[in-house]
Amino acid sequence: MDTVLLARIQFAATTIFHFFFVPVSIGLVLLIAMMETMYVVKGKEEYKRMAKFWGKLFLINFAVGVVTGILQEFQFGMNWSDYSRFVGDVFGAPLAVEALFAFFLESTFIGLWIFGWDRLSPKVHLLSIWLVALGTTISAFWILAANSFMQRPVGFAINNGRAEMNDFFTLIGNGQLWVEFPHTVLGAFATGAFLITGVSAYKLLKKQDVDFFKKSFKIAVIVALVSSFLTAIFGHQQAQYLVKTQPMKMAASEGLWGKSGDPAGWTVVAAIDPTTKENTYEIKIPYLLSFLSYSKFSGEVKGMNELQAQYEKTYGPGNYIPPVRTTFWSFRIMIAAGCLMIVLSAYGVYLAARKRLDRLNKWYWRTMLFSISLPFIANTSGWVMTEFGRQPWTVFGLMQTKDSVSPSVTPGQVLFSLIAFCLIYAALAAVLVYLFVRAIKKGPNAEEQTDAHTHDPFGKEEYHAVS
Repeated sequence: MDTVLLARIQFAATTIFHFFFVPVSIGLVLLIAMMETMYVVKGKEEYKRMAKFWGKLFLINFAVGVVTGILQEFQFGMNWSDYSRFVGDVFGAPLAVEALFAFFLESTFIGLWIFGWDRLSPKVHLLSIWLVALGTTISAFWILAANSFMQRPVGFAINNGRAEMNDFFTLIGNGQLWVEFPHTVLGAFATGAFLITGVSAYKLLKKQDVDFFKKSFKIAVIVALVSSFLTAIFGHQQAQYLVKTQPMKMAASEGLWGKSGDPAGWTVVAAIDPTTKENTYEIKIPYLLSFLSYSKFSGEVKGMNELQAQYEKTYGPGNYIPPVRTTFWSFRIMIAAGCLMIVLSAYGVYLAARKRLDRLNKWYWRTMLFSISLPFIANTSGWVMTEFGRQPWTVFGLMQTKDSVSPSVTPGQVLFSLIAFCLIYAALAAVLVYLFVRAIKKGPNAEEQTDAHTHDPFGKEEYHAVS
């Protein structure tokens, strides 16, 4: 058992699980705010019912997501103390702002929104949910500011062997942040939208509350299309940025060992052999890699062998090539899932515009039900590509992963905490699925009946279960 490997597995497991919840919260709250805005503007009760019903799912997801985030933070002190010691003076500012401003903004106005339906004016109540939406987005910004420093360190100076921030505005003006942030947040909007379209498709298949879920579907599928398309656009910009700042990651994501040639073709699939450092089989689309890299159908992209030689001159002896197969295939899985999201949502918008949702075949509703998984697949594979492609660095060019682990932690201790965390997360996942399924099966009408007796906008049972 290797301490570094176990610590990496633990951080990967907890981070991936935590990021199942983050984009759902960011995406759902935006759609809920849009639905309540339509209620305030049009005065139609159906939009209020929609905001309440989908708000119940948001509340459940937010509560579980907070717990997973707390567990994740423990690892910085437990398993990665040398890393925390090295970057603590840089990470401190963005993470403090995220906790003290963004998270408190979310938490405060979630409470006002939950209990303020009959106590606040409609406009003030609407303002509360928009402030929650703003808080979730701001929270993502500061977390990504910290992550962007790991990808491209800026705004710091090395003092006594530690990175210390010397320019806060350079830190938040990091070019990596400004391509990573919109790509991530728009992907989160798509995640929330596909959750609503999928649940709506399930209820329409069952022919339950047809008008309610048809309108929910129409709103969500438009958001799904716009956000999915824009996610791809900003993903393209991020890839172009990587060519300049992390060329090794880009070369690994393309399975490119030698020079690409000019013009460069994009590899669709490849049989990669890291031992011989070559691809034994590959299918390429001519000119496409040049276009993806430079927005023109010409231009050469450096390969991993050339970059390895450059990195050895800059950083000293070592292996600077990341896990190529993982980086290569995670990139393609992300692209495939994203393309499916655009196609399915575009078809849904087309059918809604032509008023043909009533005449849909069941295959589309079933497909949209299973398409709930697509944004999660895209989000996860995208982060796998981002983090694996940076290896062997924790902080690119400054600190390697092997030097970041806690020196006093034993493999047995990490293994024990890994098993414990996985059991806790399995329990949380079971609770989440149970609460989601129960809320969805009850539907919006059951919620109204509960409200009439308890005056509780979410129902006592659901509130106490989340608590």
